[in-house]
Amino acid sequence: MNLSQLLFALRARYKLILLTLVLTVTATVVVSLLLPKTYLASTALVVNYKGVDQVTGLSLLTQMQAGYVATQVDIIKSKSVAFKVIDELRLADSPAVQQQFLDATNGVGTIRDWLANLLLANVDVIPSRESSVLTIVFKGSEPQFVSAVANAFAKAYMQLTVQLKTEPAQQASGYINTQIKELRDRYEQSQNRLSDYQQKNNIFSADNRLDVETARLNELSSQLVQVQGLAMEAVSRQRQATGNAGESPDVQNNPLIQGLKSSLAVAEAKFSEISKRLAENHPQYISAKAEIDKMRATLNEQVMTASASVATSARIYQQREAELRSALTTQKTKVMALNGARDEFNILTNETENTRRAYEAASQRFNQTSLESQSKQADIAVLTAATAPGSPAGPRILVNTVLSFVVGLLLGVGAALGMEFLDQRIRSASQLSETFGLPVLGIIEKSRAISQKRSYKPLRHPGDGFPMTTGRT
Repeated sequence: MNLSQLLFALRARYKLILLTLVLTVTATVVVSLLLPKTYLASTALVVNYKGVDQVTGLSLLTQMQAGYVATQVDIIKSKSVAFKVIDELRLADSPAVQQQFLDATNGVGTIRDWLANLLLANVDVIPSRESSVLTIVFKGSEPQFVSAVANAFAKAYMQLTVQLKTEPAQQASGYINTQIKELRDRYEQSQNRLSDYQQKNNIFSADNRLDVETARLNELSSQLVQVQGLAMEAVSRQRQATGNAGESPDVQNNPLIQGLKSSLAVAEAKFSEISKRLAENHPQYISAKAEIDKMRATLNEQVMTASASVATSARIYQQREAELRSALTTQKTKVMALNGARDEFNILTNETENTRRAYEAASQRFNQTSLESQSKQADIAVLTAATAPGSPAGPRILVNTVLSFVVGLLLGVGAALGMEFLDQRIRSASQLSETFGLPVLGIIEKSRAISQKRSYKPLRHPGDGFPMTTGRT
């Protein structure tokens, strides 16, 4: 069926189309007039989805606005909010509502669930496209009731938002409080172990430079080096004094020996002069010789004494070196043990410091969660509260009439096409030629002047500009 055939078919069945259109529009108007009036009330809310928390002062993470707003819409349309609205307005306590519940459900289920489903079926949340404003819309048959329910939904949503924020904080606060007690006990135990270890090992600082024992070890090392040098020098002098005492510097530099040598030189000079003048048996000669022998014996005795003193000094230095070596070895052992104790002291100190930091961090987190759990402030504010509407929002008779006109027209056209497919007729010369594949010889048209009679026109030649056919239209 082409366009021309479609138009011929619609023209032929226009009465059916008009009838369908009239019936549809009439039914729509009647139903719209019979339907109860519907009122709409809306409450606008501003959702703060990013910023700074008013209680803790912490910067909040910026959420994805689409996902965050969608979550808030789902929260508003949840049963938890509906239950709070029912409790706020005391809807379940109304005898009329209770009777309606019994009539509708025969007592099956709970009245709170039934009311929550009714409220959620009539509530809608419209998020703004380019802002964080949510509009709660509620529809009903009473103006005062719809405004009260819209405002109650906004209030319940704000209360539930605070509850959703404070309940996890309260649970976290209780858990952290338990952990704080354990951390405090661990910190006290660690501090007590550190104090006992300090008293037991006499360690008051982990710094080696401030340790007395380490300073003493360094001092002994310095003294040993010095004594070793002195001992080496004393042994060298001892060897020289023992092998050639007369050439030893210690012997030569002895004042007593130097005095004896001077006196011996004077006595020898005097004896030389006497020996030139007197004989060996002369009393003066004998006396001078005896004096020289005595002085030489005294000098040799003093040389031996000085040499012995050098040996004694060498032995003293050697003994002092041995004592310092022994003391140094003992001090090294003590310092090594002290270093091991200091390592243990460092471990205990670090453990105590770590437990202290963990305890302080837990205490700080506990204070923060305590503030959050006690906060009653929501991130939502009422922008515009709902008021009782002055005029109903539905049914919209004009809009319904226009829509019914369009629908009725479509139904009429559909009905006409359906009838045409069920009862197909030849409605034009071109359709007749296409259907039978024969040329059209002429057309017999219905006269417009005579409404009760049919007029027939003579056949016309195709050359006159008209197709040749016969038939009735």
